[in-house]
Amino acid sequence: MTFTRRRFLSFLTLTAAAIGGSTFWASRMKTYDGPVSDHFDGRHFFDPDGSPPKSLMDLLRWRVSRKADAWPERAPSGFSDIPPQLVADHKIRFTFVGHASWLIQTAGLNILVDPVWSERCSPVSFAGPKRVNDPGIAFDALPAIDVVLVSHGHYDHLDISTLSKLAAKFSPRVITPLGNDVTMKTGDASIRAEPYDWHQRIEIGNGVAVTPVPTRHWSARGLFDRNKVLWASFVIETPAGKIYAVGDSGYGDGKHFRRVREMYGAPRVALLPIGAYEPRWFMQDMHMNPDDAVKAMADCGANQALAHHHGTFQLTDEAIDAPANGLAVALDTAGVAHEKFVALKPGQTFEI
Repeated sequence: MTFTRRRFLSFLTLTAAAIGGSTFWASRMKTYDGPVSDHFDGRHFFDPDGSPPKSLMDLLRWRVSRKADAWPERAPSGFSDIPPQLVADHKIRFTFVGHASWLIQTAGLNILVDPVWSERCSPVSFAGPKRVNDPGIAFDALPAIDVVLVSHGHYDHLDISTLSKLAAKFSPRVITPLGNDVTMKTGDASIRAEPYDWHQRIEIGNGVAVTPVPTRHWSARGLFDRNKVLWASFVIETPAGKIYAVGDSGYGDGKHFRRVREMYGAPRVALLPIGAYEPRWFMQDMHMNPDDAVKAMADCGANQALAHHHGTFQLTDEAIDAPANGLAVALDTAGVAHEKFVALKPGQTFEI
């Protein structure tokens, strides 16, 4: 079979998307330019308590030896939410949109986390991971969105197409770590992107505030822009309690999760990733498996956890139902009640 340029680009896109959505051609986009800090050396961001992304040789080793479980082309969740326009300040309503996307409603505000309504998490339309179920909320059924939180620049979290549609319809504030604003505004100048560093507290209104915090991950959208923009998780303060929204994260020694508890207090709810973790030798520094996620819940002190990063886009080697099944086993092993850490399907909701 002739290995055409189209097939080559498709292979590279699929490969790179599987480790977080970066593409393997040079990015010409501008990136962050700012002062040196304890996690920025003037050119690249780094996590003093984390680890760098895997090398290209490690990536090729994985791809050559890969034995991925087959996913179905379609796996409809069977659920679709039509959220209320507003939720009062004494409640928090979560809707799982799919993958890492959430709608959080509280205190009269509507907040989206890592919104992706696109069919693929990829820079091109012909290749890259394709969703196997529809978003849990139809875009036209969204209430007026006040704030969007984007954790980092990988294509399965930062989707320019979705952000553009949100900007056109709602013009929300978009809170994101340093440098991702450049990516967004290069794609669409109307996106109201606001860049912030780790531990900067942002007042949203109605008693709600957001703080980006360190997470064990990395960022890229091209071959030559690794870690040139920052990545984060978010602590969200609300009148009904704190939410710890983790985008992508490895577990490491658990320090990141314990530090959030020490600095910000135990969250009432933690949104924790449980998927995209196989093979472990390659993925463990950047993505948690269910066992890690249960440990992270304990470390951060969350009273309740909700799972994400599973069941929508096949990025890695595990089967579509492995994360949810693995979570049940991990909870049993840790002696934690299943209702304390729930894996919703797209379109399902959870209220406190």
